[in-house]
Parts: sequence; structure tokens; C-alpha cells
Amino acid sequence: MRTVLVRISGPDQLGISAELFGVLAGMNAIVRDIEQIVVRRRLTLDVLIEVEKGDDVLKDLLLFGFKRDLKIDVEEVEDDPTEYSQQFVVTLIGEELTPIELNKATVAITSGNGNIDRIVRLSTYPVMSYELSVNGGDIGRIRENLLSVASILPKMDVAIQPLNLSRRAKRLVVLDVDSTLIQDEVIDLLAAQAGCEREVSEITESAMQGKLDFVEALHQRVLLLKGLDELAVERAWHELTLTPGARTFCRTLGRLGFTTAIVSGGFSIFTDRLQKELGIRHGQANHLEMVNGRLTGRLKGPIVDRQAKADFLKEIAALEGVPIEQTVAVGDGANDLDMLSEAGLGIAFNAKPIVRDAANTSLRVPYLDAVLFLLGVTREEIEAADSDDLT
Repeated sequence: MRTVLVRISGPDQLGISAELFGVLAGMNAIVRDIEQIVVRRRLTLDVLIEVEKGDDVLKDLLLFGFKRDLKIDVEEVEDDPTEYSQQFVVTLIGEELTPIELNKATVAITSGNGNIDRIVRLSTYPVMSYELSVNGGDIGRIRENLLSVASILPKMDVAIQPLNLSRRAKRLVVLDVDSTLIQDEVIDLLAAQAGCEREVSEITESAMQGKLDFVEALHQRVLLLKGLDELAVERAWHELTLTPGARTFCRTLGRLGFTTAIVSGGFSIFTDRLQKELGIRHGQANHLEMVNGRLTGRLKGPIVDRQAKADFLKEIAALEGVPIEQTVAVGDGANDLDMLSEAGLGIAFNAKPIVRDAANTSLRVPYLDAVLFLLGVTREEIEAADSDDLT
């Protein structure tokens, strides 16, 4: 027996694969591997076959190619199977991925001895994204190389994930709310209604500088909201702005069978509404005490802090029967760090530098639905799901 690689290229046409395999069946060929891709209606189809040593495989294939206006290349290759070592996926995302950016990313992979087996375009809108299947190499070195490239190319984000069953079987996504699911900080929206924006901002700054811990800063800011009535809270709700792509993100996850949850150091008067509006199954946030239609300046129940967010992820995963390695967490702040590190995939979304450095993956594009591309979902699949929902 001899091993032959057959490459067919040319204009894509109906029935090419069927006719090719008919030709191969007539040769009594054994098919060992197949890969096909169509780009702008141009077909490339590779088939690895085994045939008897005396067989003339070229004649029938050339006749097939002539009838179909296809180019046929036949090459005898070694019959040793390809040895696959560790495999992983690199995702490149940016508003526009230029040849310079693609060059630096692929050089980073090659420098870590990784071999790129396949490149697939995931999207052109709202961002460009490509998924690169990589075989072999030092994943730690490649990750370091790619992060170094991303640090000097601010318009390109990179993510690297092992190509395994857990990567393909993500089933739970837990989202932070303020500056992640929404573009706002809800405490600031309420402070604007109460006329205490400056005071709240000063306390927030003190907390960020480490002069106040999170819980103390939260209590001080909530106290400034004392007396705010339900109408003012309603006005604050109408000032809230979803992050671009948030609706698409939550809708698509639901259609794919994911469980979604939100957890926030903000307030349940907002997260409860967001859950209902976006079809999010689980939620947890701080509860503002309200008496006779006015805020008392106090909180009810336990505080949702950094540890509480990580605990919530684990609780919902256990409740839904999802292994922790099949979870995704998305957030932007320091109080999301434990949650991001606990999840199977932690994504720092437009995050502070300390969070970007600690997370598995970071995204700097302003579209929340870009997270879908890190899960291997294509734009075409998103749009197809939307079309199916309308029919």
C-alpha cells in the first residue's frame, strides 16, 4: 500500500465531495483523513488515502478535475501517522486585525515551537476574530509570548486555551454587573439622584487607594443615599446603559443551552430587573433597605464582596450540576479576581491592569458579545440562531 495526499482546489460547486468519493470508491481507496475549507466560494479539499502500490490514481482524478474545472494535485507521502502532542486554541480578537498583528501573533506561537494546524475566521462584526488550532510547543512560553505581543499591540486581544472536552463543554457563565454587563456604576447613578456624587466619588477613591476596605466604603456610600425615594430610584434605572452586545450575548447563551448568572457588589433593585429583562437565571447583589418608599441608608443581609462572588460561582455550579472547569466568569474589578481565578475560564473585560494580569484571558474591545468568540461561537452561528428565532 502507498499513502497519497490528494488536494482539490477551485470554484466551489454542488456535489463535488460526492463525486470525488465516488471516484475514490472506484479505486478501492482507503480514506485516512479529510479536511475541507471554502473561502469566498473557493474550495480547498484535502483527502489522505491509501491505495495499492500499482494503482494509477492520477488518471481518474484528473478526469474528475477536468470535468469540474478543478485543479488536482497528487503527492505520495510518508505513511506514518501525524503525532499529536498537546493541542490548544489561540483566539485573536480586534476591531481590525492587520497583517502586522497577525504576523506578530503567529511568530509568537512559532517561537514557542507551536505548529498552527488550522485557522478559522469566527467573525467580522462587531470585531474581527480568528481561531488558531495549535499543535505542540510549550504552552507556557507561547502564552508569555502572546501576552507580550498583546501588551505592545493595544488593538489586539489574545486568548489561549487547552483544546479539550472542558473547553468545548462550557455550560455556566457568571457575569459581574457594574462596568461589565452595564457601562455604569449603579452607586454613581443613585448618587446623582441624591445630589451626593462628589462625596461618593471621594469615598470610592479612598477605597481604591487602600484607605478604606470594600465593606466600610460601601456602608459609607449607602448612608449618603438615605432618604432617596422610589421615584428617584426609577429615574436612576432609566439612566442605566447596557454594555454594547449585552443583549446578543445573553440571548445567544440561552439559545446554546448555557445557564447565565449575575453577581454584583451593587444592588438588587437593579440586578433583579436585569435578570428579568435579559433572561438571566440566577442573581446575587446587595439589598438596600427601603421603608415607606424611601432608602434608609442601610443594607439588609450579607454583603456581596470579593469572596462572596467566588462562593456564588461555586454555589451556582453545584446547583446546576456543572463542573467548575466548565464555568466561565467575566468581570472587570479587583473584587472579581477570586471569581475569575476559580472559574474554568476567567475573562477580564475592559479591566483594570491588576485584573488583566491575573486573569486567564482579557478583552479590551467594548463589545460583550465578543466573549462568545472565546467560546468558539462564530458570528454566522449567532445570526443563524437569530434567524431561526424569527421563523
